[in-house]
Amino acid sequence: MSLRLSTVILPYRRWSEGGRSAWVRAEQLGFHTAYTYDHLSWRSFRDGPWFGAVPTLTAAAGVTERLRLGTLVTSPNFRHPVTLAKELISLDDISGGRITLGVGAGGTGFDATALLGSGQEPWSPRERADRFAEFVPLLDRLLTEDTVSHEGRFYSAHEARNIPGCVQRPRLPFAVAATGPRGLKLAARYGQAWVTTGDPKLYETGTPEQSVQALRGQFAKLSEACADAGRDMAGLDKILLTGFTPDRARPLQSLDSFVDFAGRHQELGFTEIVIHWPIPDSDFATDEKVFEQIAMEAAAQLS
Repeated sequence: MSLRLSTVILPYRRWSEGGRSAWVRAEQLGFHTAYTYDHLSWRSFRDGPWFGAVPTLTAAAGVTERLRLGTLVTSPNFRHPVTLAKELISLDDISGGRITLGVGAGGTGFDATALLGSGQEPWSPRERADRFAEFVPLLDRLLTEDTVSHEGRFYSAHEARNIPGCVQRPRLPFAVAATGPRGLKLAARYGQAWVTTGDPKLYETGTPEQSVQALRGQFAKLSEACADAGRDMAGLDKILLTGFTPDRARPLQSLDSFVDFAGRHQELGFTEIVIHWPIPDSDFATDEKVFEQIAMEAAAQLS
C-alpha cells in the first residue's frame, strides 16, 4: 500500500495575509489531507495570533475542491459533544464530505485551564481519560443517529437532533490519537484511523532507534486492542504526526532524508505521514523549497 502524505497548517495567520493561500497551495501540491490544530492557543504561539479550527476549515473548504480537511486533534478540553457534532455535520456538508475528525484526550496547558473558574483544579490524567471514554461514544451516536438523549457522568444530551447527519456515511471518519490502553481501545472500537506522535518521553534525550522501537511497541498494543474488539488492525489507517520524535528536524532537511525517514516508518505499518507547514522562526521552520519538493516527489518514491 502506498504511503499518503499530508500536512498540518497552524491557524496563526489572518486569512487575508497568507492563511488562505496555504490551503490553496496544499491542494496544488497534492497533499492527501490538510489538518489544523484545534486549540485555543498553543505553546510558543500563545502570545500571537491564533484562529479557530472550525471556521478555518470552513473557509478552507470553500477554496479547495479535492483536498481532505481535518482537525489534529480536537479534544474534550473545551468541546462538548452536542455542539461539536452540529459543527462537524455542517462542516462535512459544506466541504462535500471531505472532513476527518482527529480526536484525542487532550493534555495540560492553555486549553486545559482556559475555562476553569477561580480555585478549580486542572483535570488529572485519569479524569481526562474518563472524559474521553464518554466523549467519543457519545459523539459517535450524535453523528449517526437523528435524535440522541444521554445522561452521563460528564456530558448530557436531551433529544439532541442532528438531521440530516453527515454527507459521509455512516458518519465522517474518526482518527483517534492514543498511546495508552484506554485510548487504544477507543481507537479500535470507533476509529477509522489511529494517530500518534511517538513516545513523548523520548522527545528530548531519545534516539531515532529508540523512537522506532517505541512505535513498534505502540503498534503491538494497538493490535491487541483491535483483537479484543474483534477487528482486523489492517482495516485501520495509522497516522504519524511528525515533529515530536527525537529526529524531528532531520526528515525535512532534504528529500532524501524524508524518504529515508518515511520509508522506515512505512515499514512499521504507517499509512499516512503528516508534516507541518513551514512557519519561520518557530519549531516548524523549514526551507519552503525543500518542503514543496517533498510534497511533490516523496509519495512517488514511497509507493
